[in-house]
Amino acid sequence: MNRRNYQRELDEILCGISQTGSEQTLFLHCCCAPCSSYVLEYLSGYFRLILFFYNPNITEAAEYEKRKAELKRLVREKPFPGPIEFADADYEDKLFFEKTKGLEREPECGRRCFVCYEMRLRKTAQMAVEAGAAYFCTTLSISPHKNADKLMEIGEALADEYGISYLPSDFKKKNGYKRSIELSREYDLYRQNYCGCIYSRGTAEQNNRGEAGR
Repeated sequence: MNRRNYQRELDEILCGISQTGSEQTLFLHCCCAPCSSYVLEYLSGYFRLILFFYNPNITEAAEYEKRKAELKRLVREKPFPGPIEFADADYEDKLFFEKTKGLEREPECGRRCFVCYEMRLRKTAQMAVEAGAAYFCTTLSISPHKNADKLMEIGEALADEYGISYLPSDFKKKNGYKRSIELSREYDLYRQNYCGCIYSRGTAEQNNRGEAGR
């Protein structure tokens, strides 16, 4: 079975937008400023972007607000070719724990993460429809620790459910992750070594202890 080439699919969509010159809105879920940096640089010339910072998995309200503020700082300080707006969301950490109950011992990149993907993408799809966007998507696939196939599977299922298109993407392609590291250094973006939830933080701390003990 041949694996889909999400980058080729995205290129075809972007080429069509360039040829028609039509402005379309992309409702983009953003997990953090570092991961968003390349994606905004890449897509803002094609879409009117509405950024949606919705990450109930983040461990504490202070961390949530810090990551959101850093995303807004990036948009203020870096010139982008197209318009960028923000859509706000409440911090719903209790919902994350409700949705992932019983999956506490799952490994990173396992079923708990897939539930988290679905929770964030579902809210994004709902808000995208309310905003009248043509597409919705997430920056999550830029991370080498995120499963782009699973994100596409969930995104397209929600697209069918809500009647809106999910933008095909694997933002690791075209050296996207490498560029995000460069932009993070250039703008001195706040980075963490874990995705956001208490479980990923625990895994990162355990790995750090292991490295220190070598």
